[in-house]
Amino acid sequence: MTYVVTDNCIKCKYTDCAEVCPVDCFHEGPNFLAIDPDLCIDCTLCEPECPAKAIYSEDDLPLEWDHFLDINAELAERWPQITQKIDAPADAEEWDGVPDKLPLLEL
Repeated sequence: MTYVVTDNCIKCKYTDCAEVCPVDCFHEGPNFLAIDPDLCIDCTLCEPECPAKAIYSEDDLPLEWDHFLDINAELAERWPQITQKIDAPADAEEWDGVPDKLPLLEL
């Protein structure tokens, strides 16, 4: 099983989760983070650290965000790993909770 970063991370990109990951499974893109499902050990540390509540266990992933499992796997292959917390975008709080942000995902 793996954890999955979902829609609410887009344009928020808080990195608290990456800092606590013991296996460095987070990857950073321009405005989103992705979890490498092959590296994730299901340790549960990242989920409570996400201020945007954008991380779900694969088993608890809402059906409307099921496609984010594949998105995370694909983007984790392309993007570099991130292991430390960095500053969130200046407007992250404004984007937190905005629905349907997938069209805004920058590759």
